[in-house]
Amino acid sequence: MSETKQGMAAYVAVTAAYWAFMLTDGALRMLVLLHFHSLGFSPVQLAYLFVLYEIAGMVTNLAAGWIAARFGLTSTLYAGLGLQVVALLMLSQLDPTWAIGASVAFVMCVQGASGVAKDLAKMSSKSAVKLLAPTEGGGLFRWVAVLTGSKNAVKGFGFLLGAALLASVGFTFAVLAMAVVLAVILVAVALFMPAGLPRGRKGAKFSEVFSKSPNINWLSAARVFLFGARDVWFVVGIPIYFYAVLSDGTEEGNRAAFFMIGTFMAVWVILYGAVQASAPKILRAAERPESDLIAAARGWAAALFVVPAALTIAVLLSSGPAPWLTATLVAGLLAFGAIFAINSSLHSYLILAFTKSERVTMDVGFYYMANAGGRLIGTLLSGLTYQLGGLSLVLGTAAVMVALAALTSGQLSDQKDEGTV
Repeated sequence: MSETKQGMAAYVAVTAAYWAFMLTDGALRMLVLLHFHSLGFSPVQLAYLFVLYEIAGMVTNLAAGWIAARFGLTSTLYAGLGLQVVALLMLSQLDPTWAIGASVAFVMCVQGASGVAKDLAKMSSKSAVKLLAPTEGGGLFRWVAVLTGSKNAVKGFGFLLGAALLASVGFTFAVLAMAVVLAVILVAVALFMPAGLPRGRKGAKFSEVFSKSPNINWLSAARVFLFGARDVWFVVGIPIYFYAVLSDGTEEGNRAAFFMIGTFMAVWVILYGAVQASAPKILRAAERPESDLIAAARGWAAALFVVPAALTIAVLLSSGPAPWLTATLVAGLLAFGAIFAINSSLHSYLILAFTKSERVTMDVGFYYMANAGGRLIGTLLSGLTYQLGGLSLVLGTAAVMVALAALTSGQLSDQKDEGTV
């Protein structure tokens, strides 16, 4: 009983730290995107601002899996929170008189540091669930769904917070305030973190981060395409399209557009998080064997393809921005978010189901390296496709990437291999 209470206390502490981090992560993304768009940055330049963030995430996830295995999960969690505080403080030093090239380079570097921080925190939190969650009655799926779903809901509030802070107090004060709050939370978590997480093993080798499990490798490939399909419209395309539709070019109109875009992005991510947290109930996971959930991952990926494909057709049939098209996009993207959440929740469960406890940080690190790779591809394509072909090319590219996610999910097997439990 004491071990159960200790594990639950550690889970609550890890979840709280992850919430605090993701609130600042969502707010920072919206601050950077809207602030630099208002300064006249092109869609491709805006995408560049997030490129190093995703590259850093890929590298970090590989290294973080080994670091956590070697030095313990709390070390990577604290490092992620601390580095995010440093990144926020650095960003507050941005000088508006700098040339565009210098500003882009500086923000890319800061975003790179934030990307390292985000994936240190994410890998630590997700790996902790495998080690702390009860194994009976679908407990693993429930715990990972609650962590992931609540995290995304909090990040959605972060989008709204970032837009509201930018419109009310400005860029510099907003990032300084977030740095102070996150620093206080880091100190509190470090002081009161209960026992329950492993402290690492000295014999862990870096070469172990590369998985030999076919299921983990196929799932990681599906993750690349799934998150590429989201970020190809989420990062630049849709926010900039909505800005063009909603803003009248005045300062007041810009502020109103910032708030409406932030609200939409927040609602989207909150809905996504709520559906993710409810995924075990929606899928009746406690009553189904693992093989059924593997099959569900294939089917839900195929269902997701319908949404961006239909939205692409709607944009192609329109003669330009119109109220009906905006309403269609909002409704369609919310539907995309709900179905995407089921897919993402299944993936988050399956990576933990496929891995062994002694390999969890390294397999989760490898998997989230693929996740960051998908976001990197989506980020690059988001600015490029919008600049080359507008919204129809953005959404068409998303449809193609979802189709590839469905194809790779189809390779998952319920046959056990050396990488599974």
